[in-house]
Amino acid sequence: MLLGAGSDAEDVIQEAFVKAYRKLSRYRGESSFRAWLLAIVANETRNMHRSRSRRDGLILRAAAANPESQIAEDGAVGGVLAAERRATLVRALRLLPVKDREVILCRFLLDLSEEEAATMLGWPRGTVKSRTSRALAKLRALLDREEVRYG
Repeated sequence: MLLGAGSDAEDVIQEAFVKAYRKLSRYRGESSFRAWLLAIVANETRNMHRSRSRRDGLILRAAAANPESQIAEDGAVGGVLAAERRATLVRALRLLPVKDREVILCRFLLDLSEEEAATMLGWPRGTVKSRTSRALAKLRALLDREEVRYG
């Protein structure tokens, strides 16, 4: 669910690890440590999206207040389009089965190698490789359907 952090992924991960360290005493062991940590990462991603949405709204309002500023308009439109693409990706990722979502998060959001993802997930390396391929195919199909639905 770390979804759509894009170029901000490193900042999100860093902030999540700092929060996890600070709240380590609150980890009760009811779920795996990985699940607990990924939940913190997901929350940080949502926080980033909320703040970005507020910032994009401010840019749009500023551009509307000064319609002569083509640069502000281009930046605002680009920001809104990027936010829409992120939201579409997040929706599609949420529709994937948990194991598919986990492998995509490890490989592409956390930027782990196949070997690192295998260690983190507790799967054989071949499973990570095949599940990544299948998960990406499912994700592409979901995104294609989303594109057809919304143009």
